[in-house]
Amino acid sequence: MDQFIELEKQALQPLHPLRFEMRQTTIVTVMKNGHVCLHTDKHYYSVPYTFIGKKVKLFYSKSHIEIYYKYELIARHERMKGKSHYTTERAHLASFNLHIADWNPERFLTEANNIHPDVEAYIKEVLLKKAHPEQAYKSCQGILSFAKRVGHNRLIRACQRAHQYGLYHYRAIENILLRNLDQTEIEVEPTHMPKHDNIRGEEYYT
Repeated sequence: MDQFIELEKQALQPLHPLRFEMRQTTIVTVMKNGHVCLHTDKHYYSVPYTFIGKKVKLFYSKSHIEIYYKYELIARHERMKGKSHYTTERAHLASFNLHIADWNPERFLTEANNIHPDVEAYIKEVLLKKAHPEQAYKSCQGILSFAKRVGHNRLIRACQRAHQYGLYHYRAIENILLRNLDQTEIEVEPTHMPKHDNIRGEEYYT
């Protein structure tokens, strides 16, 4: 018997070091930028761009994300918890979407701060106001592009004026610049704004 036990012990394989993890699943649609959203974390993961617009099944555990189209595994990622961030495998992206992989809040805030602290403060509000990161990133990219088109000083004043009216989007900055409102003095808003037909409302700037 002892000899039998010894032989059996030699034949035994070590237990797998990974513990079994419970998985949950959800069905999502691949967005136009080639990512899917795990709404539990509000985090975005890339899939091959050929699946854009397709409904896929997303399996997720505490540590990993697996994405299937029908019965085919098309992407696997380590699960991340960064809210409104992207996890992107560059090979997944079409050439026209490659630049999106480098977009993140820190990049836009740094670029804005290099122009002026008021521009950085404005961009921070844009990032906070938008429900979807991709929308916020596109808006930030468009706003910051005005620095090359009209110069730093005009963009700074446009951001200051838009901030005064609580408008945090690309169209507000564009309209302020088109109407040369950045060239006029910014009035200090009184505590109680009187209601008067001649006072321009928010719609004037949007």
